[in-house]
Amino acid sequence: MADPFHNMPQGGCLPSLGQQPLKRPDGKWNCGDLDMFIARDGTWFYKGSPIGRKELVCLFASVLKREADGSYWLETPVERGLVRVEDAPFIAVELFWKADNGKQTLSFRTNLDQMVTADAEHPISVHICPISREPRPYVTVRPGLEAKISRSVFYEMVALADSEELDGKSVLGVWSEGVFFPIDDLPGDAA
Repeated sequence: MADPFHNMPQGGCLPSLGQQPLKRPDGKWNCGDLDMFIARDGTWFYKGSPIGRKELVCLFASVLKREADGSYWLETPVERGLVRVEDAPFIAVELFWKADNGKQTLSFRTNLDQMVTADAEHPISVHICPISREPRPYVTVRPGLEAKISRSVFYEMVALADSEELDGKSVLGVWSEGVFFPIDDLPGDAA
């Protein structure tokens, strides 16, 4: 597959001559929508075609940021462009577990081979659908950016879960680096 960025003009997204460039107050060129999309399964697309070179995807991922409004942007020191994300930009595809002196540590490998250890700065969050009760688990990779925890990895994580009392409720969750991450409420005792 041809590299979709091979013929990109110097300066990346800069408009052709005769058009007024969009320069932001911070000095960066605003490229607008880059026609880049990250699918639910973690595949990155450019102009409708999957980006097949993992090294290129890793490069883009290293400059991916998320704004307070939830939008995702590729941002270099001189340019920024909008990226559409279907769910989360990364997928947690492998779980590493260790216990040392009674302290459990859960680390995840993403589809882009980033390693992240669940802790206070990299929390695990599980959103439960109120209708189907289906869990949607995530781990924070870096501020504003999450990896969706794949189903098989989630099942491995649940196998390590403990029950704890939180706000007067019995909760199932996991410990990592001394922090408890709730997964779901446990059903009440049947009377």
